[in-house]
Amino acid sequence: MSSITLRFLAEPSTVNFGGKVHGGTVMKWIDEAGYACATSWSKRYCVTVFLGSIRFHRPIMIGDLVEVEARMAYTGRTSMNISVEVRSGDMKSGTMEKTTECLIVFVSVDSHGRPIVAPSFNPETPGDIALAQRAKAHLDAARATSN
Repeated sequence: MSSITLRFLAEPSTVNFGGKVHGGTVMKWIDEAGYACATSWSKRYCVTVFLGSIRFHRPIMIGDLVEVEARMAYTGRTSMNISVEVRSGDMKSGTMEKTTECLIVFVSVDSHGRPIVAPSFNPETPGDIALAQRAKAHLDAARATSN
């Protein structure tokens, strides 16, 4: 499976000091959706190795329905690069707006925790091809700044 959507209800227990859903809670949801996508793709236990370019567009309100969509964007030899988009909205209106987006990288590992080869993802639609190109460019830029 190359994509998965998890849904949550923004509860009062997730509130920050400003009365909105805490950014750490959103990051936990992103990691959970990314893990589900990577694990279902690789059929192996996976670990998070990178989370980058997280962008919070607007706050999530308590009581909102939250959708966290994780889509396979690009695979390297052992890595799976997943694009995650978070949307939220009032259930009564049915309107959902993008609240957060990021790129997250997972690696599947063997029973000793060593990385193993990831199944290749071959994007087919124009949208998937563009997403793969953006993910690869982002990773190349991240590697260039870390050297």
